[in-house]
Amino acid sequence: MVSAAGDRTVFVVDDDDAARDSLVMLLKSDGLTARGYASAHDFLATFDPQARGSIITDLRMPSMDGIELIRALKTVGCILPVIVITGHADVSRAVDAMKAGAADFIEKPYESELILRVVRHCLEENDAAVDAGASRTRVLRRLESLTPRERQVLDLIIDGASNKVIAASLAISPRTVEIYRANVMSKMRADSLSDLIRSTITAGAA
Repeated sequence: MVSAAGDRTVFVVDDDDAARDSLVMLLKSDGLTARGYASAHDFLATFDPQARGSIITDLRMPSMDGIELIRALKTVGCILPVIVITGHADVSRAVDAMKAGAADFIEKPYESELILRVVRHCLEENDAAVDAGASRTRVLRRLESLTPRERQVLDLIIDGASNKVIAASLAISPRTVEIYRANVMSKMRADSLSDLIRSTITAGAA
């Protein structure tokens, strides 16, 4: 489910007042919610790690630069895509920013449509990441509802074991395995064996 634009914010971090205000105005003109911050420290002081959206930061800033900001965001579990704005002479630093976790970088001077296109892409990426996280949480909660024996059966199913092998491994009858297997499918809300295996593996629980 893609969230509405109003649920997402583009955070602009730039010590250049004119550049920051201009970019915030551009984003708002495209129907996006945007907020400007004069420094990385100002931004981090009020930032909610659960926020949805994207971050645009200038690479060169006093006190804390764009790369240091990216690293600080990583430490608080931030999954917002970060776009770095850089000058022509800073391409190598922009590469460093990408290695640190930046989603993209844009060189000055940039076309308005280019940055809007990159921002839209990053917002879609953030939506996908949030939705994937929510899906994983649902699967993990379902796993928690399994009894220890049901979890044993699930683990053996993930390993590719047949009902006969599961029965022998757990010293129970094949009929009992079928009952446990049906319980697992029901509690995990899996429509098929492949659905059960895929969701469990994707959640990192296998």
